Amino acid sequence: MYNSKKVIVVMPAYNASKTVEKTFQEIPFPLVDEVILCDDASRDNTVEVAENLGINHIIVHEENKGYGANQKSLYRRALNEGADIVIMLHPDYQYTPKLIPAMCNIIGDNLYHVVLGSRILGKGALKGGMPMYKYIANRFLTFTQNLLIGSKLSEFHTGYRAFSREVLEAINFENNSDDFVFDNEMLSQIVYKGYEIAEVTTPTKYFEEASSINFERSAKYGLGVLRVSLVHLISKLGLISSKLYKSK
Repeated sequence: MYNSKKVIVVMPAYNASKTVEKTFQEIPFPLVDEVILCDDASRDNTVEVAENLGINHIIVHEENKGYGANQKSLYRRALNEGADIVIMLHPDYQYTPKLIPAMCNIIGDNLYHVVLGSRILGKGALKGGMPMYKYIANRFLTFTQNLLIGSKLSEFHTGYRAFSREVLEAINFENNSDDFVFDNEMLSQIVYKGYEIAEVTTPTKYFEEASSINFERSAKYGLGVLRVSLVHLISKLGLISSKLYKSK
């Protein structure tokens, strides 16, 4: 609990058996009330490891539905469990759970409804081993997105995020993609609704076991990101009506 607000960490998992324990052990209990893990049809024993760690809320997708679909299952369950603050933490140990108290403080004290862990503020990205081509793509896409949707974020592509219950109930994340562009659609929806977004500097780690997508999927993701930003702009101008911005 933070300020009498229930804190739930959600973990979208896929083949995370080698890293989920390290991630889980750094979660700051008892500040965090519950952890929910969703396994998206992993080919390893992620579920078994999670059960051995004592994670009580485990969702299992019998077939691989995608990163976005994984998050949809997690946010649904977190809201059903009464979460007031929801923190999305990848179980691949790329982001440190030690920033959870700072994120809870920002949302729990009603400063902002959304907090992103930014790898770009400071020197976290390259210092942590982010490949140069990904860094350059991150900077180009973020610059373009800020221009199109009228925001000033240091990056749109971090997987470390915290949300208030109000935000998750205000946006229609069920209408979003089941793939990786889900993350950007969420941020577009949040900005579209008029919510401001806070950022905290976060270190990051790139290593063999950390999750990543290949160049082909990265290119597809980049094009999807640009499409989302264009849809956002055109919708704001009143030229189209996108399902992304429709109320639940």
